[in-house]
Amino acid sequence: MQASKNSPANHNHGRNISVDMYPFIRKYEDGSIERFLRSPFVPASSDQARNRGVATRDVVVDKATSVSVRLFLPSGAAETSGRNRLPLVIYVHGGSFCTESAFGRTYHRYATSLAASAGALVVSVEYRLAPEFPIPAAYDDAWAALQWAASLSDPWLASYADPARTFLAGDSAGGNIVYHTAVRASHEVNNDIMDIEGLIMVQPYFWGAKRLPLELAWDDNEATVAVFPPNGVDRLWPFVTAGQAGNDDPRIDPPASEISSLACQRVLIAVAGKDSLRGRGHRLAARMRDLDSRWPWMIQRRREVTVVESEGEEHGFHLYSPLRATSKRLMGSLVEFINQQPTSSPANPMVVLGVPTTPCKDVFGYGMAMKAWCTRSSMARNTATSLKIGRAGPSNTRYRLISGRLWMTAGNARHKDLLSAAVPWSCVINSFF
Repeated sequence: MQASKNSPANHNHGRNISVDMYPFIRKYEDGSIERFLRSPFVPASSDQARNRGVATRDVVVDKATSVSVRLFLPSGAAETSGRNRLPLVIYVHGGSFCTESAFGRTYHRYATSLAASAGALVVSVEYRLAPEFPIPAAYDDAWAALQWAASLSDPWLASYADPARTFLAGDSAGGNIVYHTAVRASHEVNNDIMDIEGLIMVQPYFWGAKRLPLELAWDDNEATVAVFPPNGVDRLWPFVTAGQAGNDDPRIDPPASEISSLACQRVLIAVAGKDSLRGRGHRLAARMRDLDSRWPWMIQRRREVTVVESEGEEHGFHLYSPLRATSKRLMGSLVEFINQQPTSSPANPMVVLGVPTTPCKDVFGYGMAMKAWCTRSSMARNTATSLKIGRAGPSNTRYRLISGRLWMTAGNARHKDLLSAAVPWSCVINSFF
């Protein structure tokens, strides 16, 4: 895509550009780095009243690498100490492996909201960024943070966290990182490492050398992609791996043997309808269902995989506009996933969040700038490859798959079969909250 004459992409301050990945990051031939996608630093604070009832504190996990975490402890935790311990969420932020921070306003506010809404102790990881620290540095840092949390050496963790309810969560690049952290935890023989109950990946970054049908459609018409056009995604992985890997790397296109090795009991994958990474999220969910865990203790209890799709939304919308209705619905899905009790039989639902009815309000100041840079027009997206549930009908209408067929129910009445062919999910839930 070509930059406008007034775009920061055209202002290099006299330096020669080596790699230009605006609106995210730019590397110059002199070795200097310029990051465009970033938010202001927010200090940690023990003042719960000024932070949605959540106290925060920073801890250095590894002095050698300076890997740190920010802990988010919701109010009321002290009262429940010794009785009802809190779910523990290890959160890894997104930012294309090369931007953003756990200490920045965007992710500080997001982790605060997650801790307050879910009543969970959140550990947000500040990992090393590429290109100064290429992959696998971020993987190693997330693993170090998990090991530190598993040790329960921190007083907040020791007093309030329930290690039996540990969740790995992340968005975008963070979704990729927590996936690999879960894989590593599944193979770890050290008994000190806690079991992972749930894996949460919000619009995770996975890719491949070969295009999926949905990606081919977006290649033909880049205007349908608001933030991450496929040709831009193609350039990311070689950049963050310092040219040591291409898009055929199994770290962004996981093999079947690796997927089947995951020992976590439940998985939630959230995708956005206008995100070019959406197809990869659906594909990973389908493969996780087809390639169930091979671990003996899970034979009688199949892995539950939930997909949440936000129709009409773009990559990262929940961060750029957290007060938006669809952002709140997505947060509600995460909270429900964290607090629900695992079932004895696979649910494997797909939740479809309705198309937004109001314009996006960019409360952090750069989300719409990204959209303006990456979008040429507002042409309609191609939706031929995904199942969508319509919004028409009474508010108590629900759609469910029964014996491989889609039925509509309103109240206690059941109506006729709406689809003659089977669809790939064993249960579809239409939830507009």
